[in-house]
Amino acid sequence: MRINNWQLKLGSALMLMCLLMLGSCATQQPQPAPVPIAAPPPPPPAPPPQTSAQPSRTVRTSYQGEQAAGRPTASGEPYDPDELTAASKIFPIGSTVLVTNPANGKSVKVRINDRGPHVRGRSLDLSKRAAEELGITDKGVARLRVRRIDSKPSKSESTKSTLDSASASTP
Repeated sequence: MRINNWQLKLGSALMLMCLLMLGSCATQQPQPAPVPIAAPPPPPPAPPPQTSAQPSRTVRTSYQGEQAAGRPTASGEPYDPDELTAASKIFPIGSTVLVTNPANGKSVKVRINDRGPHVRGRSLDLSKRAAEELGITDKGVARLRVRRIDSKPSKSESTKSTLDSASASTP
């Protein structure tokens, strides 16, 4: 049997390829160095605990006159212009708020019992009595300083939430 030169070269090439393949499987390839993973940023600091002393803010305030007397408020009670109450967009119903007129230094505590005022740019609508005690009835609208004193839910809200939780537990 005669082996041609090209057959010899082909056999040698195949043998070399087999050895290279076996050698590559048997040897371990150097692994690249692991890329260090950046540590996640620390969580943001917790907000400071809220204290009972709420900061005051200045808001545009108006007042309701006699025309709304007897109409139901958001708390369910009828509006009484002779009580120290207010409607607010920013404070929860049932809150007690200290309202101060910086122009004359007079202050009054009012209870939030309604939502409103429904006029753009105003955040508080006082009862007529509260407006008289603060001295803003001549102007009608004034910038007053307000600070929440406490946040107790109104009787109608607490009754409603009690009824809602009782009905939710009934199968």
